[in-house]
Amino acid sequence: MDITLAVLGAALVLVGFLGSVLPIIPGPPISWAGLLLLKWTHFVDDHGAAYENALWILLFFVILVTILDYVVPIMGTKRYGGSKRGVWGATIGVVVGLFFGPLGIIIGPFLGAYIGEITTGKKDREALRAAWGSFMGFLLGVGLKLMVCGTILFFFIRYLFF
Repeated sequence: MDITLAVLGAALVLVGFLGSVLPIIPGPPISWAGLLLLKWTHFVDDHGAAYENALWILLFFVILVTILDYVVPIMGTKRYGGSKRGVWGATIGVVVGLFFGPLGIIIGPFLGAYIGEITTGKKDREALRAAWGSFMGFLLGVGLKLMVCGTILFFFIRYLFF
């Protein structure tokens, strides 16, 4: 049973890592659930309070990053003069970009925000500026999620093998 939980936990941590880049999958919460599965195995018996502390501290960061993931792109878009339509365009651009691989994931939000801003009647320069803000917010959100999921992966490996 311990091996099954560890393998399932590892799968969740890896899926969560992918979810840091893919907007459809809530990456950090899924990764944290994988770390939580180790709680019911013998792998963490030697770690006791250290494991518990890491688990709850990481939960705090998972919640924080999940909230920021929704706020940061909006703040980036608004800071650079964007509208709600630009934010929605960036979100749709990410989803469409998924079908075009890694380059699509990077370019999709920018193009989506740009198209969203153009449909509000903004000039090219204003739309490009808002699209840039949305893109930077998206990248910051992805970076934060990757850092949290990377930390969860580190602790998962640490408690599983050491």
